[in-house]
Amino acid sequence: MASGLVMEPVPITSQKHDPAWKHCQMFKSGDRIQLKCIYCSKLFRGGGIHRIKEHLAGQKGNASTCLRVPPDVRALMQQSLDGVVVKKRNRQKLDDEITNITPPLDGEVDSLGIQSDVNNGVQLIGVPETLEPNLRLLVSQEGITSARSMDRRKRGRGKSSSSSHGAHGICNSAALGSKKMNSYIHEAIGRFLFDIGALPDAVNSAYFQPMINAIASGGQGVEPPTYHDLRSWILKNSVEEARNGIDKYRATWGRTGCSILVDQWKTELGNVLLSFLVYSPEGTVFLESVDASEIINSSDALYDLLRRVVEDVGVGDVLQVITSGEEQYIVAGRRLTDAFPNLYWIPCAARCLELILEDFGSIEWINAVIEQAKSITRFVYNHNVVLNMVRRSTFGNDIVEPGVARFGTSFTTLKRLVELKHCLQVMVTSQEWMDCPNSKEPGGLEMSDLISDRDQTFWSSCTLIVHLTNPLLRVLRMVGFEKRPAMGFIYAGMYRAKETIKKELAKREEYMVYWNIIDQRWEQHWHFPLHAAGFYLNPKIFYSLEGDIHNSILSGMYDCIERLIPDIKVQDKIMKEINLYKNAAGDFRRKMAIRARDTLLPAEWWSTYGGGCPNLARLAIRILSQNCGSIGYRQNHIPFEKAHGIRNCLERQRLRDLVFVQYNLRLRQMVDKNIREDSMDPISFDSISIVEDWVTGKDVCSEDHESSNWMALDSPSASTMLLGPSNDDVEDLGSGFYDSEIFSREKDGENEIVEDNVENH
Repeated sequence: MASGLVMEPVPITSQKHDPAWKHCQMFKSGDRIQLKCIYCSKLFRGGGIHRIKEHLAGQKGNASTCLRVPPDVRALMQQSLDGVVVKKRNRQKLDDEITNITPPLDGEVDSLGIQSDVNNGVQLIGVPETLEPNLRLLVSQEGITSARSMDRRKRGRGKSSSSSHGAHGICNSAALGSKKMNSYIHEAIGRFLFDIGALPDAVNSAYFQPMINAIASGGQGVEPPTYHDLRSWILKNSVEEARNGIDKYRATWGRTGCSILVDQWKTELGNVLLSFLVYSPEGTVFLESVDASEIINSSDALYDLLRRVVEDVGVGDVLQVITSGEEQYIVAGRRLTDAFPNLYWIPCAARCLELILEDFGSIEWINAVIEQAKSITRFVYNHNVVLNMVRRSTFGNDIVEPGVARFGTSFTTLKRLVELKHCLQVMVTSQEWMDCPNSKEPGGLEMSDLISDRDQTFWSSCTLIVHLTNPLLRVLRMVGFEKRPAMGFIYAGMYRAKETIKKELAKREEYMVYWNIIDQRWEQHWHFPLHAAGFYLNPKIFYSLEGDIHNSILSGMYDCIERLIPDIKVQDKIMKEINLYKNAAGDFRRKMAIRARDTLLPAEWWSTYGGGCPNLARLAIRILSQNCGSIGYRQNHIPFEKAHGIRNCLERQRLRDLVFVQYNLRLRQMVDKNIREDSMDPISFDSISIVEDWVTGKDVCSEDHESSNWMALDSPSASTMLLGPSNDDVEDLGSGFYDSEIFSREKDGENEIVEDNVENH
């Protein structure tokens, strides 16, 4: 009778997640559901989706084998069946473990964490140490579920007076299981990372947590990729993803323009490598690296290399090429600007600032103060008892602060010491310090004397150095800030640095010592039109100028118009539109536009309010969208050298693709800001290249090896409660730029720089 019923097709809903549902059809015949194989049309009147899966997998027993199923589908169904078997085995193992647990005697209840409710008969089972770690969480969760269901049934008959006690036991059991499960997982991750030689900062990757989530979503039985999977289709897909990301950025270069950054460094084997990156407001991308060991001193070869990269990126999109400032690059840069008259060559501002700070640190009295400060930090960071005491006294703050560059670390650390001065002075006068054996050592006694500083010479010198160098550090941070192009701020930042030094020292013969250092290194940059034009086109700065604009600024602006805009008709239109900008006419005088000078990025301000000056606005957006140097791009653990050293051409290309993917993934993190903000431990291997001089020294801890036990160290904290909020470097620029001496950059006429001029500070 049933056979005479009409079979009606039934749609398969999205709630059915088993992979076999994609390979069958569902029909309704009367009140019964039947399934049909889409490959051989065999109809199954019972057994459900599991029977269809056995049919497709070719597993004999409950169903016949499908002879038409594709091989890949058959393998998938077999894999799914294997997963079901594994789950059943684990569940059976869990049941056996629970069954074999012997209930403790009454006196042993507390030791095993088992709570019992006499009134409702619920026994809450704690997580025993003998249970496999991957099953402990399941025990606690199932205990909670069963207890809650029994408690709900009991409520109908009356509430138990001890129910709260039982709930407390449930929470304790769940917390215990969760904590032990996390420990088990974390140890497993640690063993893997240690085995492959990864450093602890691997967990700071923005892609670490998504990987954990992806694995967890697969449940039990997830198969890891094989060695050949990683170096074949997974790498291929990652390369395509990175290239698509570059194409996405490339689509914006026509509007914002871009800068080519050339990063040079030496490998451990002494090879000179060059990395070529492209910066735009959307983000920085890595193009390629080149082994330049044989051509690094040849301006001709460097010119050919730079020219090729410019042509690959797009001549019309490139506003500037930034390299280091050695003579061969200067010559190559001149030839490049002759070949492409619509772009600039500029030496890296970050490298220039590093050299200025290095020269400051070489001044005798500053170097002496730095060495005194190093004696403190070296002693602290080589004795765990002292380091723990310092961290407690400063509420978790470290006294060494890694800078954005090696030479900047000296001055960022002096600033940190000054900020924590009071805490350190309280510590060295405490009873805990007096009772500490390390305080009696020569290094401890020297540390006490310096921090106590009864005549105030050490701390006053530190404070003066901080005032002299902090504006330069601010500019260095501007250059390295990925999300805010520095072109609109760098000229003003250097102006403020010189202005601060002048106000701090007052006497010309004193401040000219430091001005001459800055001018000697920065001389080229004062004359670069892009920096001057960025100053002119930044509305926050432009409308704060008092008096006439200095001629060097106007000259730079006009040079950019002539060089970057080849059409003379457009040049003339821009000159007319500049008058509207100068007079704050049209939309520029709106109250919204005036308020937005301080809140919008300069390029965004022009994009929003520059509609009445379309030609000038287009030029302003392109200029203000550029950076001024390459800094902060992490290259550690990327196999550049292997990619250039291997001789097999196929594997060399594979390694270059790997470098391409790795570097662009890191650069993308800088844009997305997904890097976790964990504080970097100054004594970690990851930061040692920047802070080495501040945490290492000869025989610093040779007297007492017991106080150099790293396992006794407290974990470093990310606290900055004593340091106050960090100011925005752009906000610190203030307003008012009227010191003609700074703009004219006149050198000390007498040119007699005597160390006696600064020894008294």
